[in-house]
Amino acid sequence: MTSHSPRPEECPAVPPGAPPGAVPAVVPAGRLAGSEQPVLALSAGRVLRPWRHGDADVLVTASQDPVIRHWNRLLVATAEDARRRIDGMHHRWRSEASAIWAIARPDGDADGLIGWGDIDLAGGSAEILYWALPSARGGGVVTEAARRVSRWALDDLGLHRLRLCHSVANPASCRVAAKAGFSFEGTMRSALLHADGWHDEHLHAVVRGDL
Repeated sequence: MTSHSPRPEECPAVPPGAPPGAVPAVVPAGRLAGSEQPVLALSAGRVLRPWRHGDADVLVTASQDPVIRHWNRLLVATAEDARRRIDGMHHRWRSEASAIWAIARPDGDADGLIGWGDIDLAGGSAEILYWALPSARGGGVVTEAARRVSRWALDDLGLHRLRLCHSVANPASCRVAAKAGFSFEGTMRSALLHADGWHDEHLHAVVRGDL
């Protein structure tokens, strides 16, 4: 039996001065903060772009949508609250905590959100977040956006494992996960508190090489 010696590009580099046996970071700190958030193209003229203050009313509208409010626990009462939330998105990019895009129509207006929360560069993982207004539901918009940000996270940022979690009572998200290439891994019992109580959650994931 012969052993496989990993190629250099398969092994993250151990930082200089790290103690013997230290596990290297999958993605070096600073890779996210040191770059501008890109605009990612989708089909039919749609794009994924950074949120801007002009989108504040979209967040207020989304907060009033019963589907979005229930599954995402989104509470944005005023345009001022929305602008603070948008500022927070840009701050969390710079602090390498999350990477959130607006799903935008060809006319430039946003009607959805997608991106990565709970980013762990050292561990190489993140969790996808998304919601869509009625104008972006159906037609595969969210699925295409999920595939696009997954390719960005794996190929451009360099993460290793991405997860998608949703209530077992939300079959629409289960369909998005399957169509976007996320494998079902199991059920997490009583994992998330919604307004109507604790929900079991399905766990889906994709790892580098799956897509």
